[in-house]
This record gives sequence, structure tokens and C-alpha cells, in this order.
Amino acid sequence: MNVLVSLEHRFERTPGGTVWTDTMFPYAFWTRYLAVFDQVQVMARVREVPLPSPGWKEASGENVSFAAVPYYLGPWQYLWRRGAVNRAVRSALKTEAAVILRVPSRIGAHLERWLLHSRRPYGVEVVGDPYDVFAPGAFRHPLRPFFRWWFPRRLKSQCRRACAAAYVTEEALQRRYPCPAYTVGVSDVELSPAAFVPGPRPVRRGSGPYTLITVGSLNHFYKAPDVLIEAVGGCVREDWDLRLVLVGDGKYRTELESRAAALGLDARVRFAGQLPAGEAVREELDQADLFVLPSRQEGLPRAMVEAMARGLPCIGSTVGGIPELLPPEDLVPPGDVQALMSKLVEVLGDPERLARVAARNLEKAGAYRDEVLEARRRAFYQRVKEETEAWRKTRDH
Repeated sequence: MNVLVSLEHRFERTPGGTVWTDTMFPYAFWTRYLAVFDQVQVMARVREVPLPSPGWKEASGENVSFAAVPYYLGPWQYLWRRGAVNRAVRSALKTEAAVILRVPSRIGAHLERWLLHSRRPYGVEVVGDPYDVFAPGAFRHPLRPFFRWWFPRRLKSQCRRACAAAYVTEEALQRRYPCPAYTVGVSDVELSPAAFVPGPRPVRRGSGPYTLITVGSLNHFYKAPDVLIEAVGGCVREDWDLRLVLVGDGKYRTELESRAAALGLDARVRFAGQLPAGEAVREELDQADLFVLPSRQEGLPRAMVEAMARGLPCIGSTVGGIPELLPPEDLVPPGDVQALMSKLVEVLGDPERLARVAARNLEKAGAYRDEVLEARRRAFYQRVKEETEAWRKTRDH
């Protein structure tokens, strides 16, 4: 049996038919579904280009193809092309493949509508929380309050009607968006043996400079890079010798660069840009003293788990699945610059604590090794396959 997987990510396709992606969802990601299914068809936005963007990786390959949805950016373009999106979705459902929706997603909402019409089962992979996505400060749009009401409502409905649900958290998303049929908690993180350092970091002796690092897209303020820059500026004013590295890129980079300059942090804040996943990111993590992710919304942050696997102490916010990774003493409220400043000073001022937390994080990251998560994923895929087979038998009769 084949499987159709929908998601909201954007891809590129070159004239030869190869589909490309940035750091997320390369071909290797889709092969995980082939443990249970014969072929994978990915439904997502695909833009036709003469050449792939620099550094992008192949997303298509043997037994992995794409069902392209008309390309759009943002709510207004989506509304303009909504009819074309709906037609593309309906066309892809002419096969009797199993269906998995990676949600929240507008494309997933279109698919769900047609699936319910035919009483066709589907699974959901819940990878984020729209209630936090549209929180104040995280998303700039005049309709943000409406989106914050509407999209969580839709996600609750999708999970309630699904035949199976896989959540990237152990508890957080399950509480807000329950699925009564079948659930499993399994992160999207992929940690090969090379992702782990061999042992804990030693206790650091001496004063700064201390290097902080964060990883995330700058196409929005979900990861709160603005809050982090403000907090670093406040600490520097209190005579802390700090450096900050931001790994990631996006449309708000220029605005954030200007904010850092206005705070006098030109020489202290480095925008590393978009780096290839794997070794390039690990090299940056290994040069840092502390990973900081003061997000306004999260599922379960892969970047933080990857930092933990490098033996880095971490500070995060109290949203999404972050409290499943870090204890309360390493958490701050989202959007609170003063609380983040205080936490940075508290943690960096205690070398013994830094070493202790780094060792604990390395041990915790072991729970996200590929071999640990694979069995859970496979059980979820198998459940969706069985439900689809049962549905097909009823149609045959």
C-alpha cells in the first residue's frame, strides 16, 4: 500500500522533475515511511525553478514522489489560490493510498474535507500548536486574533476525527488536541550516532566571553530571536561579556540586524545564515557555551535536542514540548526579556551548574536516538495502514 503525506513546507522542482528542499524534509526523511508503505507521495507547495537554491538537497527519489499544490506565500496568496489548491488536493485523492496529514496545515484542512466526505480514514502527525503560533508577538497580521481562534479549533477537529495520531511531544500537544482513537508520542528528531558527543563537557574555568547560540528560521518571530537579542543587550549593559550566534535566515533578518546595531551589539551578534543540517550546525554548537531558545511557540524543538546531544546546557521557554526536555529551573516565560536576562546571569555565573546541566542534557538526548523512535513511528504507520485496508474492503463490498 502507498501513502499520501501532506504538509505545509515549500519545495522547489527543477525541469528534470527532481524536487528540492532546504534543511528540512530531504529524501532521507521520507524513507522512514517506506518501512511500512511501498511508496510515498508528498503533497505540498512546489515552485518550478530552473536551478535549485544554493545548498538545497534532493527531496524526491526512489519510491518518493510529489503531488504539487499551487505555490503560495502567506494568507492573502493562499486565499487567491484557494480554489486551485482544492482542485489539486481532490485530484490527489483519486488513489486509494493511506493518508497522513502533518498538521497544522491549510493543505491538510482541504484534504480532511474530502476525506470526511468519503468516510475515508486518515492519520495525523501533530507537529505544532496554532494557539501559540498566533500568540501576540509571534505573528504579524491584522487577522491574528481570528487565526488564533480558528486554527486551534480546526486542529482539534482533525485530531478528534483521525484514526490515529502521532504527536512530536509526550504530553503537551496531546492535552490540547486529543485523539480518542490511537495515539503515540514520537519526535521528528533524527539523531544518528554522529550527532552525539562522546562524553559530557568539563567544567569551564574563568570568566567570559561566553558564546550563546540559537537555531531557527528568521521568517517569523516564533523562536523569539528579538527577545534573545534584547536580553543579550541587557546583560552586556550589566558588564557581561557575551557573544550571540543566530543560525538561520529569513525575511526578518535585516530588521533583527538593525535591532542588534541599535543596541550596540554589532561586534557581539553574528548572523550565521542558513547552514546545511548536520556537520555545519554541529560545528557551531560545539563552539558555544549555552543554547538559548526563548520560543513563543513550539512542538518539540529539534534544534534543542540536537544541542543537547552535543552536551550543551540549554535555556528555553515554557511553551509546547520544551518543558518535556528541560527542568523548571532552566525555563523562562515566553516574551519576558527581563526573566531571560536574569536566567542567563544565573546560569552563566555558575560553572558547576553549566557542567551538571550539560551532562544531564546529553543523557536526555539519548531518548531521541533513531533506534528508540523508529518502533513508535512504525506502530503509527501500521495503524493507519490497517484502518485504510479495512476501509477499502468496505468499498469493495
